[in-house]
Amino acid sequence: MDKNNQAANNSSVKVNTFIDEKAQQLCYYLRGFWGNQVVYAELELFFWDILEEWSQVDYDLDQPYTDKERAFWHMLHQMHFWDAERLMFDDELVDELQRCATFLEGQGQYPSDCVGIRP
Repeated sequence: MDKNNQAANNSSVKVNTFIDEKAQQLCYYLRGFWGNQVVYAELELFFWDILEEWSQVDYDLDQPYTDKERAFWHMLHQMHFWDAERLMFDDELVDELQRCATFLEGQGQYPSDCVGIRP
């Protein structure tokens, strides 16, 4: 295997490992927010922490997305885009994010409306 292919394979593992770890945390934070155990400011801090950690992940721009990665980025973007009131009380948005969370937790099907992309 040449160095380019080896580097692509190594970055693939790093991306998948990152998504697996952070997806669990993302679900925890959002479910905590909905359960009044996590304040909105913590969601924002978590968002920025994720981006900082992502900046250290080595990946190839041509590397394909998994459904899990798409759901993760979609959910993270939505969490940051909407304000606290909308995240808590917009039934349609909450339902969409709960479907994403259920999928990320390995218990549901990939939500067709997840269009997440890497930052």
